Amino acid sequence: MNETYDNFQPGMPALDPGGRSVSWFEFLPLWVFYLPVALQWLLLGLWYRSLSLPLIANPAMPLSGMIGAPKSSVFEAAGEEARRWILPWCRHRVAGPKGADGAGQADEAAEVRALLARHGLDFPLVVKPELGCRGVGVKLLQDADELAPALATYPAGAHILFQKLAPWEAEAGIFYVREPSTGVGKEKTGGRITSITLKYTPYVTGDGRRTVAQLVAADPRAGRLQHLYQARNARHWGRVLGPGERHRLLFSASHCRGAVFRDARHLMGDGLQRTLDGIFADIPGLYYGRLDVKFKDIDSLRAGRDFVIIEVNGASAESINIWDRDAGFGEALATLLGQYRTLFRLGAANRRRGHKPPGLLSFLREWRREQALVRRYPPND
Repeated sequence: MNETYDNFQPGMPALDPGGRSVSWFEFLPLWVFYLPVALQWLLLGLWYRSLSLPLIANPAMPLSGMIGAPKSSVFEAAGEEARRWILPWCRHRVAGPKGADGAGQADEAAEVRALLARHGLDFPLVVKPELGCRGVGVKLLQDADELAPALATYPAGAHILFQKLAPWEAEAGIFYVREPSTGVGKEKTGGRITSITLKYTPYVTGDGRRTVAQLVAADPRAGRLQHLYQARNARHWGRVLGPGERHRLLFSASHCRGAVFRDARHLMGDGLQRTLDGIFADIPGLYYGRLDVKFKDIDSLRAGRDFVIIEVNGASAESINIWDRDAGFGEALATLLGQYRTLFRLGAANRRRGHKPPGLLSFLREWRREQALVRRYPPND
């Protein structure tokens, strides 16, 4: 029995414990994939006479969401229909340095509690940085007592989001693309779903004898990823779990943190397509991106109901089905290259509509700023 990756997420299909635990390229350095992408970018830049066209593929997001785009930018651009599907949220700027004795933490926590009340948010809830990707700095706050310590872990001046905890555990990444209209000021409503990927967060189940560390080590997949789990589970690493006791190894379902992704293209259906057409049509200037959603069950997701949007990822988003253990390297690389060809095509269409590509210096400036912040974010839950 696969002890770690059993099905503990209601609404999700059980994971098949057979087959290979990881693909051979799943945890290679990212440059292996993105070097060919960079070479193609240069060639496409010459073809389209602009290296920065992808940065106007999504006018709804700063730099198309490639880098330095606040997560709330799309939420704020959304109309009434689209907002019905987005989990309620609010934004806070972390206060300046606190005193060594914690002075100021209580005041800021009180300010945030008032902010949450104004937006109808209550614990438990999720807090995450406005800037960043791959689940960096995401935390689950169970109650108000955890608020002040959490605020102290984010760098002064950083903007963070508080978001309602989803009512369901089942999670998926849905990639969607639509074409800009050729008529200035007009929007096409229809697009296409290009991939759906189910996202599993791993658990271990106790037997009354082994520690969390031993249970992780015994699993065919988790045993190869112990370095991803140990730091996040330091307080529990040496604890013996009772028989049947379950321990969740991570909260944020990010692949690079150890989540398990499964290609679910079979879930593409007319119901979900119609719902996404309506959502994207109500977010002017959003043509390309991955929705991270929580949903009730598979049938509901396929039908396009009973799901909520956690996040909208823009131009830098990956079609995460490439991290399925059964994906081939050639298929994964072709998917990435195809994504960037799409970004150039969308950018060219938006240039014809009057959008001006930014200079690459602005991109580098935002990249440096984001990287400086990310290095100071707290570890993920």
